[in-house]
Amino acid sequence: MNAKNEAIEITNNNIMEEALMGIPKTGVSDTLHVGQDDLPWVEVEHGVSIQLLHVDLAQGVWINRSRFSPGITLPTHYHTGIVYAVTQKGKWWYTETPEQVNSEGSYLFEPAMSIHTLTVDPDTTEDTEVWFAIYGANVDLDEDGNVTSILDAATILKLYRQACAAEGKSCEGLIIVGENLTHHA
Repeated sequence: MNAKNEAIEITNNNIMEEALMGIPKTGVSDTLHVGQDDLPWVEVEHGVSIQLLHVDLAQGVWINRSRFSPGITLPTHYHTGIVYAVTQKGKWWYTETPEQVNSEGSYLFEPAMSIHTLTVDPDTTEDTEVWFAIYGANVDLDEDGNVTSILDAATILKLYRQACAAEGKSCEGLIIVGENLTHHA
């Protein structure tokens, strides 16, 4: 091995040693798991139910599974941050881009401030289910573009807890970050 290769090997070894020094020997905290049926579905409006999975109040992120009845159309809205969506069952689209049909297995990325109107296929015989990771607030608009409601991580957490309590369901197991300590509710 020549001096140049030896120097590169020593440098790479030093980088590896430094990287490994930062790896905790024991977990800083445990991973948190939510099974498919661990948390209840609650109706938040006619034809729309959610299963809230994770809320990060510090970052304003909320992750949920949403269930939509066939033919339902949500109010036109936008999000102040990005949104990731994975369709688990059914078929839906935005009325503004009807050629982009989301069906089972589809992935959708929504940039912040994208205005859209979620519409579920009226010919679907069963509910549509979509997993969403939402950063920031959901801002509903009327037909003139005026804000009619705002839903953020703190608000969805409060509404989900209230709906669970009203229906006699437990939301223990909900992952919450930023409320005292990270924990299952």
